[in-house]
Amino acid sequence: MAHTTVLLHESVDGLNLKPGSVFVDATLNAGGHSQLVLEKLNGDVRVIGIDVDADAITRAKQNIKSLNASFFQENFRNLDKVLDQAGVEQVDGILFDLGLSSDQIEGSGRGFSFKTSEPLLMTMKKDLLSTDITAYEIVNTWAEQTLADIIYAYGEDRFARRIAKAIVTAREIRAIETTEQLAEIIASAVPKFGFKKINPATKTFQAIRIAVNDELGAIKEALPKAFAKLKPGGRMALISFHSLEDRIVKRFFKEKAVAGEGKLINKKPITPSPQEVAENPRSRSAKLRIIEKI
Repeated sequence: MAHTTVLLHESVDGLNLKPGSVFVDATLNAGGHSQLVLEKLNGDVRVIGIDVDADAITRAKQNIKSLNASFFQENFRNLDKVLDQAGVEQVDGILFDLGLSSDQIEGSGRGFSFKTSEPLLMTMKKDLLSTDITAYEIVNTWAEQTLADIIYAYGEDRFARRIAKAIVTAREIRAIETTEQLAEIIASAVPKFGFKKINPATKTFQAIRIAVNDELGAIKEALPKAFAKLKPGGRMALISFHSLEDRIVKRFFKEKAVAGEGKLINKKPITPSPQEVAENPRSRSAKLRIIEKI
């Protein structure tokens, strides 16, 4: 399944970029947003694409042939270092799309999906260092209380304690090595009536993925760095898919607005149209917020 970029036109239009702009695509993926920016401005824009996933960089390079685009394999929390490396002091627009791509879910082989049996990695990075945490380490070594805490906090799952207990009980018999094993353990731990619309493993997989990649920490670190790199009149747009992500963004944007440093372009988040949700159900939880630097 090819990845469909969510809120594509709303986010690019909201950045209000002009010819000659410098645009940072902080979550490049296959380059959908960057492609549209280049198209709308007839190539008269400098695009700086960032993604921690080497596969995403490869996909983007295949899709974007413009000489005005440069690509950096890096976590967006280090956006300031990337811009220093690119020789750019300030930019006109920055976009964060915090969603996991269909390519990562279905084609990476890194254990993001519970629908297939894959190794328990859940890492955005393809090439791991010995210091990088994986889902295997979390599932097989973290304390039961810690597991329950992250499943409840990051997955917002009311059955977090039951799931954590089931994981610890199962790993005492043998190590949990695949997504299929983990999904079966979760399903056995929760009442069947508790999950009518979604797979019972959904929230736990989400929670573990967030913990593996320190996703909330990365957002908290990236937002002030990104805002500092914006020119006056420059805009930052952010698409979130999780209430915890949106809460961080909403609070940061509000602080900047109250301090007189930023202007909220949309007081309430922009959400996908019914048509977009019908065509791409994964878009249903997306929220777009945009701020302009004063």
